[in-house]
Amino acid sequence: MRISITFKVTKEKFSLPVHYNHLVQAFIYSFLDETLAHFYHEKGYTYGKRRFKLFTFSRLLGKKRTFNRKKREITFHGSVKLKVGAVDDRLLESFATHLVRKGSFFLGENFCEVEAVEVEMPVEAKGPVVMRALSPITIHSTLMTPDGRKKTYFYTPFEQEFTQKIFENLERKAKALWGEGAELPPLNGAYLKPLRVSKKNEAIVKFKDYWIKGWMGLYELNLPEPYFSLAYNAGLGARNSQGFGMIEVVRDGGRDGSLKSED
Repeated sequence: MRISITFKVTKEKFSLPVHYNHLVQAFIYSFLDETLAHFYHEKGYTYGKRRFKLFTFSRLLGKKRTFNRKKREITFHGSVKLKVGAVDDRLLESFATHLVRKGSFFLGENFCEVEAVEVEMPVEAKGPVVMRALSPITIHSTLMTPDGRKKTYFYTPFEQEFTQKIFENLERKAKALWGEGAELPPLNGAYLKPLRVSKKNEAIVKFKDYWIKGWMGLYELNLPEPYFSLAYNAGLGARNSQGFGMIEVVRDGGRDGSLKSED
């Protein structure tokens, strides 16, 4: 399930630090029932030693935005939209109910008023689709340097390991959600390939004390169900609950037609 929230500030515009993901995550948690907030913040879904929150959110989407390099701030003018997805409808129902009931919230130091909360139509893939990243897709490995130090290596969409690691991550999410013994189709014919991805689509984001490298852009994705719905609702790649890996279907991969403009 996915929802879209449209909101505005009482002022003509509002500004946030350019690395605002932690503010959005905290905002989402603050509008959940206490038991749900505790589950997602402290527990989540587990597979072995790994924990998954299985929800994700987009970048803040606005028709007009400006960037102040000196202040390291991003300023939005007019209404702003945020998309949130999750495998558990209860998370989004709780979030939306509290949000509509209160009607306003703070994001950073900005007082925001809710204009609309909409439930998005579910999407099922019956073959390849062209999809766009609404928040950076990231995947990494922890490597050891010759002197014994740990080093985080973030893969690029142009490396074979990018797709391989993302699909391995997706399989672990599926087992965390449905259990080790769940009957799931093989991913033999699955693929993820960049269509319109270049260096300008690279995003380096600071989340609290960590720097994370991810990629925006357009891709072709071929995944069988229920893997596609899992990726669509919970996010593709790692760190989804920190605002990474939300995707949007632009069109079926095998159908002619123009693509939506890329932000």
